[in-house]
Amino acid sequence: MIDGHGDDIHNYQGIRMNFSSNIYAQADLSELEEHLCRHIDQIHSYPEPSPRSLETMIAHEYGIGADEVLVTSGATDAIYLIAQAFRDRKSFYVYHPTFSEYEEACRMYGYEERPDGALCWLCNPNNPTGRVVPKDIIIEASAAHEFLVVDQSYEDYTTHRMPSPAEMLCPNNMIQLHSMTKQYGIPGLRIGYITASADTISYLRQHYRPWAVNALALEAGKWLLTHRICLIPDLATYLQETRRLQDQLGSIEGITVFDTQTNFFLCTIHPYTAAELKAYLAHQHSILIRDASNFRGLTPHHFRIATQSPEENDALVAAITQYLGCP
Repeated sequence: MIDGHGDDIHNYQGIRMNFSSNIYAQADLSELEEHLCRHIDQIHSYPEPSPRSLETMIAHEYGIGADEVLVTSGATDAIYLIAQAFRDRKSFYVYHPTFSEYEEACRMYGYEERPDGALCWLCNPNNPTGRVVPKDIIIEASAAHEFLVVDQSYEDYTTHRMPSPAEMLCPNNMIQLHSMTKQYGIPGLRIGYITASADTISYLRQHYRPWAVNALALEAGKWLLTHRICLIPDLATYLQETRRLQDQLGSIEGITVFDTQTNFFLCTIHPYTAAELKAYLAHQHSILIRDASNFRGLTPHHFRIATQSPEENDALVAAITQYLGCP
């Protein structure tokens, strides 16, 4: 699905408040920007064909082997790489509603969806619901499939304990996806990585395209790890603001808010559709939300919100209240 994701700000003019992307938007990345400017000359040379230098650094962070890490051009690149590599398994299963690219990638390579599919996908924390799946449930799910891919792209957006790569190397049919894009708020650079057993990583490397990750993305990744950058200075306070925003939206007649364990969450609106609300907010208030109706299993009334600053959150609540004509 090339179109239909969140953060489609390119389709609008003058957006001032963006609730449609789940990535934390309040961070100051000026030092990284200055560093990349100082190293802009790297565009004149090819990057590493296989980014082993960054893989070694990531492995050191987790206390695992460099042969258990594979860096990709964002987590989505990893999704399509895995689907390509295991296409001879022919069947897949996805826990819905969730990120559409798992199914899209499998369909591209001719898989059939079945409950006992050989390749199973689980998003944790899940997009769009924001729910976290406990480790014991993940292990149980892995026993029902030949391979279980656990996408932990939003692992830094919850205070719930997430399984580490070292923990998930056994059983050896587990594959974890991680997103530096989301961890550090750099979606334009496209950088992610896979952690799995050495045998699985070795197999995936056979399908890996050379120069998959550009030089500036690799430089950014190494700088961020070296400088121990923390995107969200106070996660607990940020999630407390999420709960405040949920309470405010839930008090509006016509809006239903669903529980979350992250910074983003689902809502429904009645009697209008999410598309109608999105258009109104964008054109009348320069606010962008995520119409979630294209998530399989959801309805035309579902939309997704990611918490912003308290002032922006209050502006969203006021705009939706106005739209629904509430006093």
